Amino acid sequence: MSDSPLRRFRLPVAALLTAVGMSALSGCSFSDEGDARPVPTPSGEAAEVCRKLHHRLPGTVDGLDRSTAGPDSDFAADWGDPAVQLRCGVPRPELLTHGSEHYNPTAKGVEVNGVLWLPEKQDDGYRFTTTGRLVYVEVTVPGKYAPETSPLLDLAKAVKKSVPSEL
Repeated sequence: MSDSPLRRFRLPVAALLTAVGMSALSGCSFSDEGDARPVPTPSGEAAEVCRKLHHRLPGTVDGLDRSTAGPDSDFAADWGDPAVQLRCGVPRPELLTHGSEHYNPTAKGVEVNGVLWLPEKQDDGYRFTTTGRLVYVEVTVPGKYAPETSPLLDLAKAVKKSVPSEL
């Protein structure tokens, strides 16, 4: 990754779950149940990549069926209630943005099935954002679905095939 300070760690799933469970990174909170998730508005190449990802997304994630509760979009998807939410074409995480209030050049990432993710602890669960890819993809997982990394196992294949690596 040429422009990201994120350190790559390859961990077995059990170690990954432990590492994520112990993470103390801060971030924004999830929306209240019933609130519509915000939908990104990527353009150009990012929008094209997100549309490709949308068509490869699985119908179930961690045993949760795809939901139609959120606004219909090629840039976002939900599974379950409360929803595991995926948003494609989001901005670079503040944690990785030089000069931002929360910038952390030593942030640690986790690799799941060939996709590197930045975990950020939320009020209730985690937000995971891909790194080392041309387009950022964000997945928020409510704490109800602990271990929160499980949905990434089902989403990694689609991300890997649809969102090109920066390398």
